[in-house]
Amino acid sequence: QLVESGGGSVQAGGSLRLSCPASGYTYNRNCMAWFRQAPGKEREGVAAISVGGRTYYADSVKGRFTASRDNAKNTAYLQMNSLKPEGTAMYYCAADPVCDSGAGWSPSEYGYVGQGTQVTVS
Repeated sequence: QLVESGGGSVQAGGSLRLSCPASGYTYNRNCMAWFRQAPGKEREGVAAISVGGRTYYADSVKGRFTASRDNAKNTAYLQMNSLKPEGTAMYYCAADPVCDSGAGWSPSEYGYVGQGTQVTVS
């Protein structure tokens, strides 16, 4: 079970950090990732981090968002800096055995998905 936290409302240029704790079994065996969905728009992969620490980012967030893992806490994080109004969306944590199955990485299709946390940038 994945339960995201850390969403909220911020002004453009601000920062938020999303957290996604997982059971040890899930965390230690899976790529941890984030995707978002804004009203009326398709789901968009935002970032992913493999068990070994390799990271993946959407072009729209490169240089501003950082995915990380805390192995001691079985928790994945998404640090979001320089937030933009177009970043307003529901953000979801997801997990799957591999980040990229060979056809690209797509967190919205991962096997485990959390309930989402709302991020609003004004």
